[in-house]
Amino acid sequence: MQLLDREIADCKALVVDGNPTSRSILSAQLREFGVGTVVQCGRIKDARKQLEARPFDVVLCEHRFDQEDPGYTAQHLLDDLRRAQLLPFSTVFIIVTGEASYTMVADAAESALDSYLLKPHTATSLGERLTQARKRKKTLADIFTAIEQGDYQQATRLCLQRFASRSIYWLYAARIGSELLLRQGMHDEAKKLCEAVLETGALPWARLGIARAQIDANQPTQAMRTLETLIGDHPSHVDAYDVMGRVQVEQGNLGEALDTFRKASSLTPSSIARLQKHGMLAFFMGDRDEAAKMLDRAATLGISSKMFDFQSLVLLAFSRFQQRDSKGLQRCVDNVQHALERAPNSKRLQRFASIVSVLNLMLLKQVAAVVAEVKVLFSKLDEPGLDVEAGCNLLALLAQLTAGELQLDGCEGWVDTLGLRFASSKGLTELLAGAAATHPPFAERVRQAHARISEMAEQAVTHTVQGNHRSAVQALLAHAERTYNAKLIDMARMTLQRHGPRIDDAAGLQQRADALRDLYAVGVSAAMLGQSGGRQPGALNLRDVRPAEPGAEEPPEEAAA
Repeated sequence: MQLLDREIADCKALVVDGNPTSRSILSAQLREFGVGTVVQCGRIKDARKQLEARPFDVVLCEHRFDQEDPGYTAQHLLDDLRRAQLLPFSTVFIIVTGEASYTMVADAAESALDSYLLKPHTATSLGERLTQARKRKKTLADIFTAIEQGDYQQATRLCLQRFASRSIYWLYAARIGSELLLRQGMHDEAKKLCEAVLETGALPWARLGIARAQIDANQPTQAMRTLETLIGDHPSHVDAYDVMGRVQVEQGNLGEALDTFRKASSLTPSSIARLQKHGMLAFFMGDRDEAAKMLDRAATLGISSKMFDFQSLVLLAFSRFQQRDSKGLQRCVDNVQHALERAPNSKRLQRFASIVSVLNLMLLKQVAAVVAEVKVLFSKLDEPGLDVEAGCNLLALLAQLTAGELQLDGCEGWVDTLGLRFASSKGLTELLAGAAATHPPFAERVRQAHARISEMAEQAVTHTVQGNHRSAVQALLAHAERTYNAKLIDMARMTLQRHGPRIDDAAGLQQRADALRDLYAVGVSAAMLGQSGGRQPGALNLRDVRPAEPGAEEPPEEAAA
């Protein structure tokens, strides 16, 4: 059989199929095409490990694995890999399926899948699919290279040029271009590009792009209308639920968000990321049993995966504690500790280990040790690296212990400190209050803290309206230096940007504001469930190889199952 192209001998291929006969046939055909290395596996779990461990040039994956995991498909695996940024641009991913339905074809086009192969297939049809997919990769190589080098402006120009000229693969280039524009904060331009794409056909990804642009432009009401229409027309378009859930959480509508994440996880029952979102939100809404079910399934499926977020184990530990499941809680302790051993410098994992350790000690009735550990944990509330996630975990711990009638001196002051620092929006406030809900008085104190922050902000606005811009900035900075609240810090910076020329000592005030922002306001402005770790909800995977932000931590590679 003729070689597909000159470079094929250097390629590595992965064949994923639960049927040994089909797997062998596909592998043999790839070798006949000249593929240098062919690896086989029969389970999705094994495929995920292979793809996380090393890059492949070609992946042929059976569509359904009902015997192993009913409902989970190759499409879900592809989505998970892209969400976690584990699939290089150069990889050709082809789904092998016996389904010739319109839905299958539409899903393939919608997900920017490289191709799909209908069973029964011939070697010729496989070769044609591979040749076409590899051609597209080569044709768009200049765009992919620019992205991998971090030159988003050049990549965007190339995408827009290809779209405008309707050159080969112009629609795929438009999708990449819209993603690049959103990444660069050019939401108006991204919206216009998606609208131009819609004029050529009702593509769900373009409508989703419009919704994301509306979110970035701070138009949540318009975005929700766009998403509701999209879901009404395409009820199985799971990315739309991801984006809708994100908006609902940020708006503080946690009950609606939980319903949305339930739908998303039911559509993709083996998606590690969606199971975790569902479980985390169920936890904050007070349903510990539902949270435990979802988070336990996520851990079972993916604890050794890079897609797994160890915050899930912390919240699962709370559920196990409330259920008085000592063995289940000990497994959480062991798994977090194992992860910490693999990444001992991770502040995040250190905090996780401390939280689950305290829960375990409390279940073992070692009260003196619990009190000592808690005092250490809450002595660090002014640390710059503390984030909303840590604040929620600390509030959940404090509420759980207090509800269990453990008397802790100073606990109300700790709640106020965390509330004033992090309750800067309705969404963040409701997450914090949900974490503290085991002891309702603490949840109420969090909401009171939010009201106090809003009052401080309103007073500053009054100064600004009256023309006392310097007084407004000074008041905001004074409050921010006491509370470390991101909203107050950002308001001070925005006031300086807008009215700086009319403020005598603007430079000095700007330095104070910037110092506060760098220490306390980076990454705490939006309500989030766990770490985003990969792509934004609804986004197309763009592997970003630029240096990480200062202080960023690498996640552990795996943990014990």
